[in-house]
Amino acid sequence: MTVVLLHGLGGSRDDMLPLVEGRTDVVAPDLRAHGANPSIGGPADFTLDALAAEVERDLSPGPVSLVGESLGAAVALRLALRDPARVERLVLLRPSFTTEPLPPNLRPFPVIGELLTRYGPVRGAALFRAGGLYHAVELQSRRGARGLLAQFGAPDAVRRAIRLVELPRNRAYRDAAELALLMMPTTIIAAPRDPVHPLSIAERWQHDLPHARLEAVPPRDEDWSAYRAALRDRVSTALDGR
Repeated sequence: MTVVLLHGLGGSRDDMLPLVEGRTDVVAPDLRAHGANPSIGGPADFTLDALAAEVERDLSPGPVSLVGESLGAAVALRLALRDPARVERLVLLRPSFTTEPLPPNLRPFPVIGELLTRYGPVRGAALFRAGGLYHAVELQSRRGARGLLAQFGAPDAVRRAIRLVELPRNRAYRDAAELALLMMPTTIIAAPRDPVHPLSIAERWQHDLPHARLEAVPPRDEDWSAYRAALRDRVSTALDGR
């Protein structure tokens, strides 16, 4: 069975591959305007369903397990809704999208996108770091705040700023009724004190997905190595059906 890895906003396939070391049947695309994917386009190209359709188009026939982190978790959900019978398992890491467009935890991203477009990466980063959105995240998680700043230094950040402006305006799903057909085993993995990926969103996803369990991993700010080891362990356990 093929394992499909879907990365987060501003990331790339390289972020996901260490989670499944040792597995051979793995597909890890770079989403539009990410990593080595040169496609950009306009606002209509940056819906979750559009990204899911692009991933689906490039997959070979047959059953899949989907592993998605943050944005990738939302794309995995949309992909599963397109063809539920094809998806054997869902593994959803640190979900950040909700049933509403632009929830509070995602509001920094369009601001970063606008600053990149208007001021460029250096001046834009300085302005963002001086603002309230950055400090609100930093109070809870220094690593989370550094992750936001890293968007300014991402490859081709200015030309790709549209991804930060448009993607957070998407809803992961409408309501629990929309998810009723997703009967596959689902594991949701989240960490406390992660303001861009609040535990409350993971709990809501677990409540709304018919066969979901929620697994906790240590806070990212306390011990990064322990966090990554726990993440790999939870992903492996979920994919093996244990």
